[in-house]
Amino acid sequence: MASRPMWRHQLSLAVFLALAAITLKADVPASGMRFATATSRRHDPNKIHQRRFDQQYDSYNWSGYAVTGASGSVTDVKGSWTVPTVACSSGSKRQSQSQYSSFWIGIDGFSDSTVEQLGTDSDCQNGKPTYYAWFEFYPNPMYLINNLTVHPGDVVSAEVVADGSGVFTVSLTDVTTGQSSGGISAQVPGAQQSSAEWIAEAPSSRKGILPLANFASVAFGQNYTRVDSTCFVTVNGTAGSIGSFGADVQEITMVGEHAPYATKAAPSALTTDGTSFTDTWYSAGP
Repeated sequence: MASRPMWRHQLSLAVFLALAAITLKADVPASGMRFATATSRRHDPNKIHQRRFDQQYDSYNWSGYAVTGASGSVTDVKGSWTVPTVACSSGSKRQSQSQYSSFWIGIDGFSDSTVEQLGTDSDCQNGKPTYYAWFEFYPNPMYLINNLTVHPGDVVSAEVVADGSGVFTVSLTDVTTGQSSGGISAQVPGAQQSSAEWIAEAPSSRKGILPLANFASVAFGQNYTRVDSTCFVTVNGTAGSIGSFGADVQEITMVGEHAPYATKAAPSALTTDGTSFTDTWYSAGP
């Protein structure tokens, strides 16, 4: 097996040390982080509008699937998706405003206050398509992964692992280019390990939920990406596809924050093997 490039080891160590400092004191800015940059945007926990039916929820910021379990039961989640191409408009001030769409996997956040996650964005920033990879140990900041470049159409594979002592390790590989983040670890006090997610999200800023960029459709899972054993989760030591967890599978549709609560994004049904789905954009919101 080929050895991993040295920068991957440097990234893992630098980010672990910086995030360890943030965990101790959240208002201390990370310094000397050559491979990651903090941003003011964030990926909040699930903001539920309503429970429509058993296992079906409307959310203001999430669309996709979650698998839920008892506290401490979720120890590993894997996912893969194809980075979608974002459609950006120009012309009027409203058409040119920045819009954002995030695609990620993670542990926690469905019904609690931390999220250990990483993913990619397909944004319209000042009217221009923008793509990047990131990680976040919410409520700590989101960090851009500077040494990993993603492009629309790239297949990415990601994993989040909990070691049982409150330390989480996230990693993302661009399967198309072979670039990898390496392992990025942090202690997350209060993490419940009670859910795993595969999500398209409208991220937030201090002003609230941001407009959702038109990503058209994003495909998650091995039937679309050809990356085996995704999307899979380990609950109470048992690993399986999303669909294998039956009554613990939660389907989430993103809706606007105000009446008539129009759909912003919605997932398809899971494929017959329970591993894959698509998520489709309908509107920017709010």
